[in-house]
Amino acid sequence: MKQMLAGALAMGFGVAALFFLRFWRTTRDRLFAFFSLALVLMALNRIELALNTSRGEERAHLYWMRFFAFVLILLAILDKNRTQRHSAEREGTGPGASAPDEP
Repeated sequence: MKQMLAGALAMGFGVAALFFLRFWRTTRDRLFAFFSLALVLMALNRIELALNTSRGEERAHLYWMRFFAFVLILLAILDKNRTQRHSAEREGTGPGASAPDEP
């Protein structure tokens, strides 16, 4: 039963990764690429959990794999916010832009 649920979760992560990959191909936005890669890592993690029969410290690499997936998601969000802030400041509409002179 556990293997079936792990397989269903892996399939869900894989499908979501394919959706984000398709969005990345149409927009070339790095956010979608990072999310797709993170979801592939999560799918691989679930597959490894289903196939791995060891207990204890032998499974520590599985937690690191999940940790890196979440770090990728965090980096994607930070990267997206950083690029939006820089483009808004270049256009003069960002928080660091000066107010226009009024008569």
